[in-house]
Amino acid sequence: MLTTRSTTPIELPAAGLWVLDPCHADVGFVGRHFGLTKVRGRFTGVRGDVHLAEPIDDSTVQVEIELASVSSGDTGRDDHLRSADFFDVAEHPTATFRSTRVRVTGTTGTVVGDLTLKGVTRPVELAVEFAGRATDPWGNERAVFSAHATINREDWGLIWNMLLEAGGLLVSKEIRLEIEVELIRQP
Repeated sequence: MLTTRSTTPIELPAAGLWVLDPCHADVGFVGRHFGLTKVRGRFTGVRGDVHLAEPIDDSTVQVEIELASVSSGDTGRDDHLRSADFFDVAEHPTATFRSTRVRVTGTTGTVVGDLTLKGVTRPVELAVEFAGRATDPWGNERAVFSAHATINREDWGLIWNMLLEAGGLLVSKEIRLEIEVELIRQP
């Protein structure tokens, strides 16, 4: 039986501790190459939890990302992303996100928090959508959320780039964060 609560007419997940399922988490990013081609990457080493509170606006989110787990479909690019030019995983192996404010309206909301990346902490505002809930075949209650934001990577010291002969930059400064996660309710 699913435990829910209603914020008429929307049913949201019940208050309590919900842990991110790393097998069903897609924490990714999209940048542009030559200012044209979308290049996607994701992190496979992600863990975190959400404390859904009553009232829901008192909820908290914390996430840790293993930066060495970056995967963009190209080994050379991934190695470059792990280097000091970008994530510098030797000095900064993880990135963290800790919420500072949650606002909910129906099945959408905003989670504002501090993203620490490469030793720099800056605020990020995530647009969040509650996609639904289900009980898995083993009796675990799950809640599914999507989120996105756009950031300027240079705000976190990720400044490596190359000027193109015709003008413009090889790698976009603007990066879109895209997140899809399943959370499992803890007893």
